[in-house]
Amino acid sequence: MRIISLLVLVALAAVAESCKHKHKRRDKREVLVRSKRRWVLSTIELEEEKEGTYPMVISQMFNDKTPGRNHKFMISGDGVAEGLFTIDETTGTVYAHRPVDREKKESYHITFDVIDRNTNKDIDRELAFDVAVKDINDNPPIFHPSVIIADVDENSQPGYLPAQLLAFDADQNDTDNSKTTFTVLKQNPIEPKIGLLRLSDRMAQLTFEGCFDYDKVKQYEVIVEAKDHGTPTLSSTAVVTLNIHDKNSHPPKFKMREYRGEAFELTIKKDVLRVSVEDKDTPKTDGWRAEYFFIKGNEEGIYKIETDPDTNEGILSIVKEKNYKLTTNNTLQIGVKNVEELFVCGKPLASRPSNDQPLDTVNITMTMIDANDPPEFERQIVELYTREEEKPGQLLFTPKVHDVDSKNIRYELVEDPAGWMKINGKTGDLRTVKTLDRESPYVKDNVYRVVMAAIDDGQPPATSTCIINVNLRDINDHKPSLVNGHLTLCGNKDNKVVVSVEDMDAHPYAGPFSFSLADDDLKELWKLEPAFGEEGGLVTQNSLPYGNYSVPLKIQDQQGSTKEETLEVTICNCGEGDVCLAKQGRSVSLGPAGIGLLIAGLLLMLLLVFAVACGCGPEPFKQLEEEKGNETLINYCEEGGVSANLAVPKLSTKSKRGMSVLDGIKQGSLKTSQSIPVTAYNIEKYNSGMSTMNSGFDHRGSVMSHGMQGVMSSMGFDRRGSVMSHGMQGPNYTMSSNNTNHNWRGSSNYQRSRSMYGTDRIGDYLQGRLLAAAGNNGSHDTHLPYIYADEGEGSVCLTLDQLSVSNLGDDLQFLDNLGPKFKTLGNICQQDIQPKTVKL
Repeated sequence: MRIISLLVLVALAAVAESCKHKHKRRDKREVLVRSKRRWVLSTIELEEEKEGTYPMVISQMFNDKTPGRNHKFMISGDGVAEGLFTIDETTGTVYAHRPVDREKKESYHITFDVIDRNTNKDIDRELAFDVAVKDINDNPPIFHPSVIIADVDENSQPGYLPAQLLAFDADQNDTDNSKTTFTVLKQNPIEPKIGLLRLSDRMAQLTFEGCFDYDKVKQYEVIVEAKDHGTPTLSSTAVVTLNIHDKNSHPPKFKMREYRGEAFELTIKKDVLRVSVEDKDTPKTDGWRAEYFFIKGNEEGIYKIETDPDTNEGILSIVKEKNYKLTTNNTLQIGVKNVEELFVCGKPLASRPSNDQPLDTVNITMTMIDANDPPEFERQIVELYTREEEKPGQLLFTPKVHDVDSKNIRYELVEDPAGWMKINGKTGDLRTVKTLDRESPYVKDNVYRVVMAAIDDGQPPATSTCIINVNLRDINDHKPSLVNGHLTLCGNKDNKVVVSVEDMDAHPYAGPFSFSLADDDLKELWKLEPAFGEEGGLVTQNSLPYGNYSVPLKIQDQQGSTKEETLEVTICNCGEGDVCLAKQGRSVSLGPAGIGLLIAGLLLMLLLVFAVACGCGPEPFKQLEEEKGNETLINYCEEGGVSANLAVPKLSTKSKRGMSVLDGIKQGSLKTSQSIPVTAYNIEKYNSGMSTMNSGFDHRGSVMSHGMQGVMSSMGFDRRGSVMSHGMQGPNYTMSSNNTNHNWRGSSNYQRSRSMYGTDRIGDYLQGRLLAAAGNNGSHDTHLPYIYADEGEGSVCLTLDQLSVSNLGDDLQFLDNLGPKFKTLGNICQQDIQPKTVKL
């Protein structure tokens, strides 16, 4: 009993606990529902295209918060703005105002809110429902495209046709409304049988059984239907047009059963004979084009047959020469087939062997006429080997020729581009008439090509040729030389130029080359690096001034053959490039000293002009002529003071070869190395003679009459009569070989006397003086004139040689005192100017 009581108590406790948990779960659910209430209604189904009275009730909305409250319902979403769906604000009834189309929209999502009319606040919101449109079978399957055109080859094997059918049904997928069946309703003509194979609910493929015959039917029309499984069923049709293309269903046939032709032996000729066939297939197609081939009779490959693409004829040609001793008939058996394999209905192309194809054949009889056979060389191409530069007359080749029809054969040279050969017309001996040069432009790859011909005496004469390749072995007959004899060295960037060398000989008579300087004195300036190889390098030892340099080089090939050449090198500034920059022209400017001299000269000329204009006539100049010394205006050729003495060059009357001075003067060969001692003479006695001598020299000091150019040129007189012998110097002057920097200063009488003698008397005067000197028993100490340079009191003005920008600078004070002569002239002119009130 006790156990039963315990069990009852346990059961009651379990029931109580269960009830306790049940109340807790319910309280929790009620709390969640009160804290968050969201209504989502089930989907409303609306059949498309539904017939009836609109607006039509489709549902009614309710809310558990509305009891006891003044509320209204409002909806929004798909179709509401368009007026398709509305709701009664009070009752919550939802209406549809017109039919819907599932193919346009399958479902509509609509939300509705509950609003308090008094406060216009939401009682509940975000409630929603869906309107699903139920499909009906209102769309038939439609073909795309509805008209199909396909090309079918005549030789197509039974099975699929190249025509696929595709139909679309707008109704709901995977339903009877969209499931489609394809059927061939009609075909024209009815053979072969055309059917359909369904591939999917929307796709099908046309098939056929049997064979097409292009000659009978060239086009087929097939009507195909697509029908769905809906209630009621809907369908549509499409038209398929099949165009049959002709293929090789007919073999070619020769139009004639035998052909004949003829040709001369040993003759290559095209289009000797033509054969023709007929073919019922469409022209210009592969089923119509013929292929001709030899079955027998052309084992030697003498003939060739081709197809004319326009006429489909077979063209027989002779492509190989053959010598027939007698006129011969050749029989050729020719077959023909089409380019495309022949089609036979009921026999698959892949399973039929090619020899089952029926072929048509024909025989061609060719008559080969025996003719004059040309001579035959034993070798048509001959290789000969010899060395270049051999003496002319060398026998190179004697041909061996055979001719069955003739014994009289003559030989000619057909090709000898350099004219190095001659041939014996009877024997064919080939000899050289000139030396053979491997480096000639007529030699290609060391081979000189000669072609000779052998001609018989037949009617007409027959000719054959032989090619003779003369292979020339090289010798060392050319020396290396510079590729470019003038190179530019960019001194601002490099100190090396590359010396390129060429040698027309081949290995081993050419490079690598050895380079060296031909002048040892240049080793301080230049060196060769590298000095061995295909090209050398010329390197400057030091930095050389810009300019042109001549560098003699020795270039030696492998065999020691040496050649000296001079390389001209221009060292210059190339800037950033590789070409010498152009030299900039020098500008000349006149400094202050030059401007001062120019002003002084202009003032002097202006004063002289005024002196003449103011009447400085005979009397003033007569006064100047009578006054001597510093008060006299003397005609000077120099501006500065002079030296009292002048050393005179010594002259000898005899040269080393015994030639007299007079003879030397006459022959113009007296030279400064033949010196004659001269003693001083009185200046008044000989100064007129020296004046005459001086007046006969031009600006280079040369005698200009009676053949005196030689002696005066050798003595070196300048335009002022100064002796310009090399290395002759005196205590008060210096003489050099420069013809532009010497001074000659003589007395006033000497200067005035220069105008007294003309150039035509200089030669006679000098000749007489020298003859008198030569006749004094070989002693000339008292007969040759002494050359003076004294001009009296020296001038305070600087000489013209001293007037330069470098020594004057900006000091123009020397213009304040131009000397006593100028002041005298100025005073005389000033006296005449003042009475005439002339202002300077």
